[in-house]
Amino acid sequence: MNKRFLRLKQFCVFGLDLISLNVLIMLQQFGMLWFETFSNSQEYTRLNLWLNTSWLVVLIAGNLYSEKYISSFELFFRRTIHTYFFWLVLVLVYLFFAHQFKLSLSFVAFLLCSQGAMLLVNRCIYLVVRSYLCHYQYFTRRVLILGYNDTAKKLVSYLEEENERIQILGFCEEAEHIQELTHYPILGPLEKAMELSEQMKVDEIFSTIAPEHDLGIYQLMQQANQCCIRFKVIPDLSLFMNHSFHIDYLNDMPVLCLRREPLDEAGNRILKRLFDIVVSLFVVIFILPWLVPVVGLLIWIESPGPIFFKQKRTGRNNKQFQCLKFRSMKINNDADMKQATQNDERLTKVGSFLRRTSLDEFPQFLNVLIGNMSVVGPRPHMLKHTNDYSKLIQEYMVRQFVKPGMTGWAQVNGYRGEIKTLQHMKRRVNYDLWYAENWSMWLDIKIVFFTMVVMIKSDQNAC
Repeated sequence: MNKRFLRLKQFCVFGLDLISLNVLIMLQQFGMLWFETFSNSQEYTRLNLWLNTSWLVVLIAGNLYSEKYISSFELFFRRTIHTYFFWLVLVLVYLFFAHQFKLSLSFVAFLLCSQGAMLLVNRCIYLVVRSYLCHYQYFTRRVLILGYNDTAKKLVSYLEEENERIQILGFCEEAEHIQELTHYPILGPLEKAMELSEQMKVDEIFSTIAPEHDLGIYQLMQQANQCCIRFKVIPDLSLFMNHSFHIDYLNDMPVLCLRREPLDEAGNRILKRLFDIVVSLFVVIFILPWLVPVVGLLIWIESPGPIFFKQKRTGRNNKQFQCLKFRSMKINNDADMKQATQNDERLTKVGSFLRRTSLDEFPQFLNVLIGNMSVVGPRPHMLKHTNDYSKLIQEYMVRQFVKPGMTGWAQVNGYRGEIKTLQHMKRRVNYDLWYAENWSMWLDIKIVFFTMVVMIKSDQNAC
């Protein structure tokens, strides 16, 4: 994406949203002063400070102005609505816990509703201004491509899909290498690339020819730097990899990584662990002391025996641990070999209810507190499943890079309970891999919220 255009859009929309909020605050206060109803200025000052602070918090947490969202008006509009509602929740929480009962109800209601309306107006302004600015040459990238091959064709298709204005001028390639009609003109041989770039005012040159294959590319790189033209090399690694990868560096040495792993960073792991400890401690102290006796008694009355069920499961780095649950089945010898299914004869009536409401998983907060599990992560599978599916699904074991969770991205997207087909498990694994590669604290909170919604609805997929 054109970074100049992106930064300009981010700055303008951020400023527009923040200014509109504070203009609404000032107008409302001016109106109250006019009618001599404005009082308790300290309370209003604290409220105004919280309105701005909480707005900045939800912006950062929701990453509202990121390239992913701001490049698509539909995604940006949806994300704005989500961010606005989270902001509303923070404001209402402040009003409740800070006991701000002296504030004018009409002032607060009008302000919150007006900000919602202004955000919609701002998005419409953004759409009009973005369309207008796109026509300016300053924001257009003029691109020249070196080489005409499969990589060059794929590059063209990707550049054409970009939302921002890109002008592909053509290719530089030797005439004898062209065996077909091209969508863009062949401008000349490689040795004339810089001459053509200066004539056509090129902003960026993409080379699909590796310098190792043509030493003249090194000279073109140096000439491009001298002419203030950005030079980028597209390596063709299709023989070795058929999916995206990431580049890290050891000093000046590039290292290709098959995937991005946010939880590979110590700071992120510490943040996630703190979240796990806070949540699990709350449950262990305030919920389990009364939940265990009540549920345990119901389990024992229907099916005498232990109230807890322990099973070995595979965790992070494929290490085994004892996973705790409320016992939901009659005591049987197939628990470690046969998964629960819909209308399973082994299920007790109490157990069926516990599974539908996910209450059977609550003892796992002890696993979270100990450190075997996390609140959010790929669900831990029994040893047989891990052994079987790791042989059938190529990237199955990659999910083991992350600590298993009580709930996960796959579960809130409907992949919970009985595994009926291999394709079903593949989709579940894909969701787990997406979570591992896109982890954020905000994503964990979002998954916990969706899980609570599923618990209240009583998930029919559970068994």
